[in-house]
Amino acid sequence: MRRLLLFVALAALVVAGAVWVADRPGHIAIRWQGWRVDTSVAILLVVTAALALAFALGLRFLGWFVRIPRRWRAWSRERRRRRGYQSLTLGMVAVAAGDPDEATRQARRADVLLDEPPLTMLLSAQAAQLNGDEAAARRYFTAMLDRRETEFLGLRGLLMQAMRAGDSEAALELARRARRLRPDTPWVLTTLFELETRAGQWRGAEAVLAEAQRRRVLPAAEARHRRAAVLLEQARAAEADDRPRDAGDFASRAHDEDRAFAPATAAYVRLLGVNGRQRKAERVAEKAWPLAPHPEVVAAYVGLAPTADPVDAARRVDRLVAGAPDHVESRMAQAVAALRAGLWGEARQKLEAVIAERPSSRAYALMAEVEEGESDDPLTAQKWLRLAADAPPSEAWTCGSCGTVQPAWTIACPACGAVDGLRWQMPTAAPMLPKPEAA
Repeated sequence: MRRLLLFVALAALVVAGAVWVADRPGHIAIRWQGWRVDTSVAILLVVTAALALAFALGLRFLGWFVRIPRRWRAWSRERRRRRGYQSLTLGMVAVAAGDPDEATRQARRADVLLDEPPLTMLLSAQAAQLNGDEAAARRYFTAMLDRRETEFLGLRGLLMQAMRAGDSEAALELARRARRLRPDTPWVLTTLFELETRAGQWRGAEAVLAEAQRRRVLPAAEARHRRAAVLLEQARAAEADDRPRDAGDFASRAHDEDRAFAPATAAYVRLLGVNGRQRKAERVAEKAWPLAPHPEVVAAYVGLAPTADPVDAARRVDRLVAGAPDHVESRMAQAVAALRAGLWGEARQKLEAVIAERPSSRAYALMAEVEEGESDDPLTAQKWLRLAADAPPSEAWTCGSCGTVQPAWTIACPACGAVDGLRWQMPTAAPMLPKPEAA
């Protein structure tokens, strides 16, 4: 609306000016080089305006003509850029599809068309890896370290190569450098923690965990569990170096970090006993049992009184499991203690409850011992042993990454190196088996 009003106002002024000049025609004579021109003022104004317009159009055309080469170069660059990005995209698609030849071809084409080495180096490195040419990929990743915008990508590529090659020392150094460059990147902190842990650099691992928790890369509960695992390994190292007090301190801190972590509880209880603090060890085990019912805790607790009478040992186990009497591990612990004390009826009762809730090869094997010890009936014992052979396996320390079963918990899986991957669980699932009929 405002533009329309302005246009109407300007048109009115022009019309008014034209009428004013027409009412006052006047006369102008021009003599120049023997020429004489007689005209009115109105005609002179019209001719002057026409000449000015022609001059302006001429200048505009001249400017357009002069800019033709520059526009051509810009169009050509934009066309190359579009083709280069198209090749880059096709190369990435080829990498994702696992087509090394197409990826290499598109990488070379993108490198020719694009004047952007960071992007083309990354594609070239990925294509080289896809071709199995790790040396060429390493050259590209190393070249990326010289540019600020690609340094982090180069570090990641070299780090992955070092980890695949099993070069832990180089991988650790690269991960530390990546952390200095991007300390808030989640995968950097988690990878660095794993590498520090595998190298036995416990202080470094604790520092990385603290930073990961502060930056909220790891949930608080997971960070505390991993810290407990690191402290437990330090306790074991101190004990191996004949430093029982230091080992006890580390085990105490590990237990405080995660009281549901059975290996830490068992180690703390055992080391308290070694350091002559049996009563406290018993209280710690009894208080922790509802959170961490586990055979290792039972073994540590029973080990506090190695010379106790078998019946007294069974009563001690009853005190230990009093906080969670209906748990499968509580009943298994009571059954084992009763079996050692010759309390066959009590052992049978506990094992029947276990088998009804969670049958396992261990429970069936123990029931065979009960039959053989109580009634000296080898035939019935054999039935239980056959069931044990076909039963679901008992819980064991099983790696969640490779599935291997380990005899004891360690912070890194001995088979595949996965950090904090061992869990107390059944290695495989199996159908529920019925209890055999009485002989």
